[in-house]
Amino acid sequence: MTTTLNNATLNNATLNGAALKETPKPIAGTASYLDDRLGAGSFLKRNLRKVFPDHWSFLLGEIALYSFIILLLTGTFLTFWFKPGMGHVVYDGPYQQLRGVTMSEAYASTLKISFEVRGGLLMRQMHHWAALLFVAGMMVHMLRVFFTGAYRKPRELNWIIGVLLLTLALAEGLTGYSLPDDLLSGAGLRITEGVAISLPLIGTYLTFFLFGGEYPGEDVIARFYSLHILLIPGILLALISAHMILMWVQKHTQMPGTGRSNTNVVGAPFYPAFMLKAGAYFLFTFTAIAGLGTFAQINPIWLFGPYTPSDISAGSQPDFYMGFLEGALRIMPAWEINFLGYTLPLSVLIPALVPMGIVMTGLALYPFLEQWVTGDRREHHIADRPRNNPHRTSIGISAVTFYGILWLLGANDEISAFFHIDLYHTTIFGRFAIILGPALAYAITYRICMGLQRKDADVMSHGVESGVIKRMPNGQYIEVHVPPAEDIADHLRGKALIPIVPGEADSEGIPPKGARSILGKARAMMSKKYGTEHIPLEEDGHGHGHAALGPGEGDHKEVH
Repeated sequence: MTTTLNNATLNNATLNGAALKETPKPIAGTASYLDDRLGAGSFLKRNLRKVFPDHWSFLLGEIALYSFIILLLTGTFLTFWFKPGMGHVVYDGPYQQLRGVTMSEAYASTLKISFEVRGGLLMRQMHHWAALLFVAGMMVHMLRVFFTGAYRKPRELNWIIGVLLLTLALAEGLTGYSLPDDLLSGAGLRITEGVAISLPLIGTYLTFFLFGGEYPGEDVIARFYSLHILLIPGILLALISAHMILMWVQKHTQMPGTGRSNTNVVGAPFYPAFMLKAGAYFLFTFTAIAGLGTFAQINPIWLFGPYTPSDISAGSQPDFYMGFLEGALRIMPAWEINFLGYTLPLSVLIPALVPMGIVMTGLALYPFLEQWVTGDRREHHIADRPRNNPHRTSIGISAVTFYGILWLLGANDEISAFFHIDLYHTTIFGRFAIILGPALAYAITYRICMGLQRKDADVMSHGVESGVIKRMPNGQYIEVHVPPAEDIADHLRGKALIPIVPGEADSEGIPPKGARSILGKARAMMSKKYGTEHIPLEEDGHGHGHAALGPGEGDHKEVH
């Protein structure tokens, strides 16, 4: 009976293997149809069977992609009724509280979309929520790529495209946020004008170009509208297409595990598995945005009123992705430089340019800086676990902390009012926290990563708890440990050593050629620090991990 079952199982596996080698009928039929007319049959057959790895974190980027599609659809609807003009009109629509109020055509048309166009308010709110989710999805996706090292060769170009996409998304959000010409968006536009005019040499020209003269001018809404619906979306669409093509050609990274290597991809084919999963995920994203647009009010411009330069409002907050610039502006001391009759307002220039410059420039350069420090020019198709590169993970968490502190302090007036804390105290706290916070985050994250590596080493060396309590002859009770499951062990064995640039002198005291200059010595020192293996995870002769552990540690632990 046992032999029969084994033979049946083997035959089943053979049949399944043969089936996998055959092209499914829907693909074969479609490919033949297209091949007869376009000569694209082989291309279609090959790409529809392309294998994609299966891991939940790989879907984070799709949130941004599907949000962008929803943005295009809802934005197209809104363009049918929005009037990007700053000409003055007297409102006589259904919203009683604003009847008889003079306002711009842009603000009046936004009110019309909200109250008179069927489904207009839903489309407006879905568009706004999709914009927030688009930026948030990109941020989370880039964090996943950074912490797993998925930006390394051959994906550096795709990483640069991602940084450009995030930068353009911020600009797209700023231009779209300003279009309704309400009091809240006008306050943000006033800050934008202040930043632009503070730029040395080009500030005045740039401001007059955007606003068509002295602020607020008559042209800024129309010009932002052109940027928002034509130029920036066109560039975004081109870059997203390039991003997807490169990802398709270079293949997706995969998490370490059983049977996975730099030369294969373990997962499901594009058709039908990934296609069905992607379709369901798009519908899920659409449902989430539609639900938010229906039940969660956002940007109620009728409560803010039309923008006039003489009016201000308390508690004004930008969308979350611009909050860090707002926070930098609020904690910056009132510094300026006066020289030869010119004023350089550092209190505006530094908050506007330095935080954005640090984050975006750091993101763009990091793959090349890491490659230079480690000397690693190999191709990488297996993603790292964040704990296995503690310095990279610590740098990333420091950047997140830097951003988070600035974002939080963008609401320092709300924090002061809610918690009854002096506004001056929150500002002083922010000035210290922006320096000390990232450094503290680096140190804590590094220690956490090392602790997690020790845990992995312990699992590979001593196994996992079995739940079996055993009494020893001397009366001591111990819990028996067993080797980890094979898939867990293979996941832990995926830890790869970080290369180190040689910098040690030879037997005659002569350092390597690349480590003789001051820059070379600094590179060798950084490489040793960045790549040193502190918690080795090795394989013993039985295929089990081995790691250096403290004295007295064995395969059993006492239970008290």
